[in-house]
Amino acid sequence: MPEDGGRSSQERHTSDTADALGKARVEDVVAAATLPSAQGAKHKMRARGLAVRYGEKVGIQDVDIDVHEKQVLALIGPSGCGKSTFLRALNRMNDTVPNVSVEGHVELDGEPIYGPGVDPVLVRRRVGMVFQRSNPFPKSIFENVAYGLRIAGERERPVLAERVERALRHAALWDEVKDRLEESGLALSGGQQQRLCIARALAVQPEVLLMDEPASALDPIATAKVEDLVSQLRTDLTIVIVTHNMQQAARVSQRTGFFYMGRMVEVGDTTTIFTRPKQRETEDYITGRFG
Repeated sequence: MPEDGGRSSQERHTSDTADALGKARVEDVVAAATLPSAQGAKHKMRARGLAVRYGEKVGIQDVDIDVHEKQVLALIGPSGCGKSTFLRALNRMNDTVPNVSVEGHVELDGEPIYGPGVDPVLVRRRVGMVFQRSNPFPKSIFENVAYGLRIAGERERPVLAERVERALRHAALWDEVKDRLEESGLALSGGQQQRLCIARALAVQPEVLLMDEPASALDPIATAKVEDLVSQLRTDLTIVIVTHNMQQAARVSQRTGFFYMGRMVEVGDTTTIFTRPKQRETEDYITGRFG
């Protein structure tokens, strides 16, 4: 029985405030999200000595981190500290930005994802991404979800229908749109559009899902649905989520990494990071002394 008395994610979310967090408050939230130890977990992805530069500007440098299989890794830190840059490095999305250079080593299931013989498109099929703002295409709900499948060469309508339904179910959206599949995805609410984008990413059956502040533009009810969805998806997927909301990180993640000024300052078990951080910078950020 969870220590929060069985409150729903929505109830926990709406009870949070945007005030600077005192340690006692953070401990309460983490206690409600305490999960089994990550010891012995299999590494799904791994970065060593990772550095990303935009021309002469350093985005991140010397990042070492393991991403554990079928767990949620939350990345926290102030704006501009390198969280999103690191996230995009995990599926080579930085390749699409002019004048970007990447150094170091990133592995997926023990195989490097950078190098002359690696197709970044195949990497992105295995490592999907959901962005901060929902970006549905000006197409029907069905075609939004089927888009990646069609790009991959799938043309059989029965196969597309089955995969679209499965993705929408996994994104907890099927019951809300099953009778509206031919309507525009742009007609959905903001929260539904974000879950539609999650369904689109899930349709190609990725092994890892990267989420860049997926609830930052949503209201508390829609945010709670996304958080519940993240918790459900980790039974099948490895998830890395960037968030500015430390309560959200505590609710959904098993491990948390703290970025500051382009460096990975500390990473570890979420409860430990929030209650007994090893680095002073981490403690100062979590307790609201800066950020």
